[in-house]
Amino acid sequence: MLRLSFLSSLLAITMIACAQENASKDKVPDDMDAPKDTKLEKATFGGGCFWCTEAQFQYLDGVTKVESGYAGGTVANPTYEEVCTGATGHAEVIQVTYDPAKVTYDELLEAFWQSHDPTQLNRQGNDVGTQYRSVIFYHNEDQHKKAEYYKDKLTKSGAFDKPIVTEISPLNNFYPAEDYHQNYYNQNGSQPYCYYVIKPKLEKFKKVFKDKLKHN
Repeated sequence: MLRLSFLSSLLAITMIACAQENASKDKVPDDMDAPKDTKLEKATFGGGCFWCTEAQFQYLDGVTKVESGYAGGTVANPTYEEVCTGATGHAEVIQVTYDPAKVTYDELLEAFWQSHDPTQLNRQGNDVGTQYRSVIFYHNEDQHKKAEYYKDKLTKSGAFDKPIVTEISPLNNFYPAEDYHQNYYNQNGSQPYCYYVIKPKLEKFKKVFKDKLKHN
């Protein structure tokens, strides 16, 4: 079981060390007022069902877009039905577009570790299959180094009772999911899966990151 308070403190400390080394239809606050010359960056994470991770990352200040999709497989332009078979090798992921002046990649990694259980192999709760694996797809070598650094730090810290099984791989292709998967929780908050699975995760996430959330 994740020890939230200890993990949050640890991540704050290791972020400094790394720099020194080098339900209802909730309305997501708008964060599209960044200057046009702002250089936005992207990050790609898989933490189980993309409906869950999308709903959480949408609330982080500095995140301008979260798109659900598929990555890490061998089939081009896969459908949701194909990915669900596990035969394509893809994971359900979110691709986050963010303003590094407002939220750093280090902070996105912190949110990633908190948003799911990285000790579960090829599953999250009752969602079972390789498509639900814990994975970080890095876009460049800097992201690669940071992902490996924090995974190693968390492993050595004992923040989790079980070994971290998160895969860290280069992003080769990202395929956006079908339209009906996008912004899913906010469009379908009254659905049973949204209400009983996503909503509790989102509420916990918002409490942990209350100082990093967007403002209405």
